[in-house]
Amino acid sequence: MTDKRRGALLGERAEEGNAKWEQCIKREQQLYSRQKTIRSEFYRDYTRILHSTAYRRLKHKTQVFFATENDHICTRIEHVNHVASVSFTIAKNLGLNTELTSAIAIGHDLGHAPFGHQGEAVLKAITKTYLKDEFWHERNSLRFVDVIETLPDPEGYDKNLSLTYAVRDGIISHCGEIDENGLKPRDEGIDLTEIKTSNQVPPYTWEACVVKVSDKIAYLGRDIEDAKALGIITLSDAKEFLRKTRLRALDRRIRTIQELNNTVIMNELVCDLIDNTNLSGGVRFSDYYFSLAKEIKDFNYEKIYNHPRLHFFRKYAELIIQSIFEKLQSYYCGTATKERLERDEPVYPELIKYFSSWMVKYSNSFAEERTRLKHKNTAVYDLENEEDYTRAIVDFISGMTDSFALKCFRELTTFT
Repeated sequence: MTDKRRGALLGERAEEGNAKWEQCIKREQQLYSRQKTIRSEFYRDYTRILHSTAYRRLKHKTQVFFATENDHICTRIEHVNHVASVSFTIAKNLGLNTELTSAIAIGHDLGHAPFGHQGEAVLKAITKTYLKDEFWHERNSLRFVDVIETLPDPEGYDKNLSLTYAVRDGIISHCGEIDENGLKPRDEGIDLTEIKTSNQVPPYTWEACVVKVSDKIAYLGRDIEDAKALGIITLSDAKEFLRKTRLRALDRRIRTIQELNNTVIMNELVCDLIDNTNLSGGVRFSDYYFSLAKEIKDFNYEKIYNHPRLHFFRKYAELIIQSIFEKLQSYYCGTATKERLERDEPVYPELIKYFSSWMVKYSNSFAEERTRLKHKNTAVYDLENEEDYTRAIVDFISGMTDSFALKCFRELTTFT
């Protein structure tokens, strides 16, 4: 890495004096004040996400490989921390705000469904059928930090997180699946809830652009490491990929990776990105390493994500989520829904107890209970509206861990 590239975007750092600063730190609701505080706006967001229940649940959500008994296989929480680490390194060397990248990174997958992208695909189909809407995890992550996740205020009342605009923007615009080079931020501070499709607009800050690229860097090598540990990628697969990579690099007289492992891939991509990023060219790799990253992703799809051993996992995940959805949907009866749920709670104690609590916390149909339980968060459901009830089920399922979804499924299928 050359020193001349260090601080290449220092003048664009999200800080006071930046033309975008007021929009960056804007919150939908004012946070409570404290007599003593030492945190910046973005670091306050970081700790609010860190203390949220959705963040805690990431440790039991699939990254790629589901329900493995190998403790060393990556889960969703490890992935978001990898993204935080990669984006911190890049942002620090480019002169950007590392507190902003850290907050975006640990919050970017808070709305990810159980069972990874397969769970997302099932909820996408359900949402399209029943709500005529789109479900995608970046949008759902924004929904979670906006209206689902809460923290108690100093008086013990549940309140919404009310994160800054810059962090919320980085969360909904983080999609790392798209192959693009030379990423630059947009100029407009748009209404983020009006974004309708993944990757519809570029992020608002350079920091969010860094997180978006870091998401890809973080999963490419880590997924290979897990696949090797589980015997899905063989030694011959890795050798053949490296042989082809070295031949292409030799033809172009370019230094390339010497091993197909996580630390090598991450280090080489991070260093190349820092060396090649600048104000005019955007957040970018060199042409060779951009092509290499795409080749690694294509390799992962061929050897890992489309591997036959994952076929039955996808079917199993679909069965679990679809079963839970259909069961909860069957209870709908307007404002009498909660009574119908409570009648079956002895039969399905985990599923119905927690879903009923969910409905109370987020529905305006239970004003007295919400007051008694000190819920002052935004009420987003009306039980007189069946679409709201369906939305509540989708939200509830999307927040589940793999293990809790399995527990609920066993309740539906086990007789005692």
